[in-house]
Amino acid sequence: MFDFHKSYEVYFRYQHESTKEYILPVIQERMKLGAQTRIIEIGCGEGGNLLSFMELGCECIGIDLDEPKLNTGRTYFDQTDYKDQVQFIHDDIYNRESEYRNAFDVILLKDVIEHIHDQQKLINFMRLMLKPNGIIFFAFPPWHMPFGGHQQVMRKKIPSLLPYTHLLPLPLYKLYLKGMGESDSSIAHLVEIKETGISIERFERCIRNAKLSIILRQLYLINPNYKWKFGLKPRKLWKLFSAIPFFRNFYCTTAYYMIGSKP
Repeated sequence: MFDFHKSYEVYFRYQHESTKEYILPVIQERMKLGAQTRIIEIGCGEGGNLLSFMELGCECIGIDLDEPKLNTGRTYFDQTDYKDQVQFIHDDIYNRESEYRNAFDVILLKDVIEHIHDQQKLINFMRLMLKPNGIIFFAFPPWHMPFGGHQQVMRKKIPSLLPYTHLLPLPLYKLYLKGMGESDSSIAHLVEIKETGISIERFERCIRNAKLSIILRQLYLINPNYKWKFGLKPRKLWKLFSAIPFFRNFYCTTAYYMIGSKP
């Protein structure tokens, strides 16, 4: 089992293996990936998700506001054969509007959209970044799922294991966090996640509003990430349960979407 929150190197390995096994094959069903393919990951962190694309020869860009994570990623890639295939950029994606217009075959956001304040603005912006026939791949935990509030990062073990506590009304949630011994900065971070959490229905509404189309939607009962976190076998959500609006958010631990421009 990987210890994700204490080792960047372990987290990098998990990102690489998870993306290679569960995301890359889905994208390859849609398009051929190789030296001609240009990919950007928004909120890339250390860049582990990009490594599997580099192994196919793709040109990759990772952009993030967290410079220490980017520096860690540069260190990792400097030790590989792929350091010339990746460019790490410390910047706000909106500052790259003219440079990135119609620039990418694949845009990747893995466990990122749920941290964005104006999700509609970002999705509208990404539509402009796509080449003709390009795709955006999203992976995110629906807000109402058992650990949609990222309780696992809490300081004490017991509250970090309690599901659905993030669904408390905001005043009660703040009191709960304080009572569990969280620091002011930790409380602010967890409250921000509560403010930006996104449901399946709101996500799909943002896609429609951006004049984009859903090419693939795959909801998981057991997140593929849990294979590395907990040794659990990933399981897709049953089609009947996937079709039930609102309630599906409570038992879907991650949602995979492939998005493209409308014909």
